[in-house]
Amino acid sequence: MRRPWPRRQEVTAPSRLAPRDLGAEALAGILQRPGRSALTMLGTVLGIGTFVAVVGLSETANGQIGKEFNLLDATQVTVTDVGAGSADVPTYDFPADADSSAERINGVISAGVWWQLDFTGAVVGNLPGTGSAGDLDLPVYAASPGALQASGASLAEGVLFNRFHESRAQDVAVISAAAAAQLGISSLANQPAIFIQDQPFTVIGVLSGDQRLPQLGLGVIVPASTALSLWGPPQPAQPAQMLIRTRLGAAQVVARQAAVALRPDNPSLLSAAAPINPTTLRHAVTSSLSALLLALAAVAVIVGALGIANTTLVAIMERTWEIGLRRALGARPFHVAAQFLTESTALGLFGGLIGTGIGVLVTLGVTVANHWTAILTPGVVLVAPFAGAVLGLLAGLYPALRASAVEPADALRR
Repeated sequence: MRRPWPRRQEVTAPSRLAPRDLGAEALAGILQRPGRSALTMLGTVLGIGTFVAVVGLSETANGQIGKEFNLLDATQVTVTDVGAGSADVPTYDFPADADSSAERINGVISAGVWWQLDFTGAVVGNLPGTGSAGDLDLPVYAASPGALQASGASLAEGVLFNRFHESRAQDVAVISAAAAAQLGISSLANQPAIFIQDQPFTVIGVLSGDQRLPQLGLGVIVPASTALSLWGPPQPAQPAQMLIRTRLGAAQVVARQAAVALRPDNPSLLSAAAPINPTTLRHAVTSSLSALLLALAAVAVIVGALGIANTTLVAIMERTWEIGLRRALGARPFHVAAQFLTESTALGLFGGLIGTGIGVLVTLGVTVANHWTAILTPGVVLVAPFAGAVLGLLAGLYPALRASAVEPADALRR
């Protein structure tokens, strides 16, 4: 009797998951619970959005500080008479030709000496006699003609005193518009006079403003030589200073040369101060703020990653029966892990896209509100959404491994 041949066992090909099917399954899983998916993306949206906004605002602030760095300060050097404070009696350590000596330094446009006279009480009036009823407590300044030129003093009427008045120590004065109003001077046609400590001065000009020394726009200015001859050197509490106006970029060099050029015999009597380097200022202003905001952005990113991981774990627990059914129908552990990884990566990518858009809008909104020029690095804007995707991928690794380890029989019993 012929023995029957054993039946031929059919070989089943291993299941496969095409990329198209993987994408469809992941999208279906995300849309199955849209509310939860939206909340899951919120952490990534906040983290990526904060990161983009911080980088954009930091770069914009850097550019704005460089743009708004005061041109007046960048072209200004101040030389102070430090020897006056160390002397027992008031001294004046600037040379008689200080203006011309400073102007010979390469890069200097104009320069001059000024100081505030140390008077107490009401000393300025339009009537003779100290202490008269019409006297006013106005600040009185001594200034060389070069100081008025360097400060950018502008006139409402009349003229500024010049080197002729300075060389002859004439009793002339330039007063501010506010002082003129208080003294009742409305016109210079009749050469009005004022009295400073009972000393008459002819008013030759009325200031409308001063760019670099705005305090001069509040009082009375007399020639430096006149102040020295009448009231002596400035007091140590109000030392003489030289204002030097330089060409752009020359301030640092001028500051290093000024003391030697003015007092080659004893440069230590004078101290020159140059403006802060705008690059250093920009770094000092933005570095601490940027570090703080980036730390907050990093915290938001970590919170977003934890949110994705937690929500994905909850979803696996709720979809255990679905995972078991898929495994029973032939899905391999790799397929299950790939699906959940794709879902978490997609959530991270969508959150990164939305967060990037919000960060860009915040940057533009702040810059428009402050009339700034927005600066956005294209690389940051392009990379940020993919950073969100990587964040979602990393956050979904552990939940995906948990899902791939689910046994079909145990899952279907639940």
